[in-house]
Amino acid sequence: MSKPVLVIMAAGMGSRYGGLKQLDPIGSHGQLIIDYSVYDARRAGFETVVFVIKPEIEADFKACIGGRVARSMEVKYVCQRKEDLPEGYALPPERVKPWGTAHAALAARHVVDGPFAVINADDYYGPEAFAEIYRYLCGHADGAIYEYAMVGYLLKNTLSENGTVARGVCEETEDHYLTQIVERTKIQRGTPPRFTEDDGTTWTDLDENTVVSLNMWGFHRSFLDEAAARFPAFLDKTLAENPLKGEYFLPGVVSQLIDEGKARVKVLRSGDKWYGVTYREDKPAVMAAIAEKTAAGLYPEQLWGGE
Repeated sequence: MSKPVLVIMAAGMGSRYGGLKQLDPIGSHGQLIIDYSVYDARRAGFETVVFVIKPEIEADFKACIGGRVARSMEVKYVCQRKEDLPEGYALPPERVKPWGTAHAALAARHVVDGPFAVINADDYYGPEAFAEIYRYLCGHADGAIYEYAMVGYLLKNTLSENGTVARGVCEETEDHYLTQIVERTKIQRGTPPRFTEDDGTTWTDLDENTVVSLNMWGFHRSFLDEAAARFPAFLDKTLAENPLKGEYFLPGVVSQLIDEGKARVKVLRSGDKWYGVTYREDKPAVMAAIAEKTAAGLYPEQLWGGE
């Protein structure tokens, strides 16, 4: 089995943040959140990283990130293009948003042919998660059913002080295999945390110790093939009901495969606290946390030997 590669989804538009948050420094030497993720991945054993970006930021992205990461890892780039649709489908003229996380993963289908982990560009996951998922991918090949994994976090460790967040709310068996994951796009910090599906008209409470996904998945090539095969059905429904904003989510594809008995997903654990820049107001807290971790010796001042 080939060595796992890391796929980083960095094509999101950052609408809530108000800018290209993927290129916004949070470290003392200009490091981005992506730098810390790639650094943690490299020391866990990953040797290749695939950046999924949008065409408009390709040049800036390569200049800001690719050069320094390439000192330590093989770097590949793919673009998530809205017009990357199956034959016979046309892009709605007014569509602005990308097609979501499953579509972002599909953008890497031409350069990934073995096991891979996939993460968001704007989330800090912590070193434990990368070590866990790399170890799992190295030890579990697809068999009669697909062998996937995800890293789960406690909801209370993943909330923003500055607004709602999107999380995959998970249910699992006693031996920690995922049975269901439901994407909740507006979860709010509180006692207890709560989510809304109707823009705040009604709210539903969640246990703060609920296990949630931060889109850190471990897959094999089979997942890309399945996501591609299922994309037309998603488009048929979405183009009829929500053509401008509908998104093809990774958890949705995973849920289908679990329900059909085609895959099982091991829920790995990380006790690390999430940090991210969902909103611009999140940035000072992220910078303070990284500075504290650097001072404690978890990271060197300059990750790549001179940024």
